[in-house]
Amino acid sequence: MPRIPMRLLITLIALFAVLQPAVGAAGDLRYVVDKSASRVDAKVPFFGIASKTARFPDMSGTFNLSFANMEALDMVVDIDARTLTTGDSQTKTLRGKQFFDVAHHPTVRFVGRRLNMTGDRTATVEGNITARGVTRPIKLTVSFSIPPVSTGGTQPISIVGTGVIDRRQFGMNAYPWIIGAFVNVTIRARMVPG
Repeated sequence: MPRIPMRLLITLIALFAVLQPAVGAAGDLRYVVDKSASRVDAKVPFFGIASKTARFPDMSGTFNLSFANMEALDMVVDIDARTLTTGDSQTKTLRGKQFFDVAHHPTVRFVGRRLNMTGDRTATVEGNITARGVTRPIKLTVSFSIPPVSTGGTQPISIVGTGVIDRRQFGMNAYPWIIGAFVNVTIRARMVPG
């Protein structure tokens, strides 16, 4: 068996040590929310014949995914509830104690922990949403602007996630005859490599 010169062996070991972390990192998608191009909408039935939409224009967050385990998602989105707006006089009511109580609970948080790809650009995300200090499970149906596996973690990707919550589970029980119980939540986020 031929002997490998010691100098060549040391060079190969050093090269392997340098390249190994880069190969591992290439298997991960690490993104942050582009705040300027992201928002959350919450749409609720109003008087049973119309709907009212509250918009949350200020959000931040991260989206981390490993190709080695595509199901294990690490996604955290923080929404600044103090920026909630309806575009009319209902803004103050929704920011108040009977609803989001932003003075005491300024942040709504979504944490995604499990990703199930249902197509090249579609998936479901399971996680929890916390509002008014109460945490409840939620499942989002998600679509991606491009297949996540094709980005290589180097180009922006937009996602739209939709789900339904029951506002009563978060202690928002006011005006049951006027405002519906089930809220359709839509997260629109542009993710950039981070």
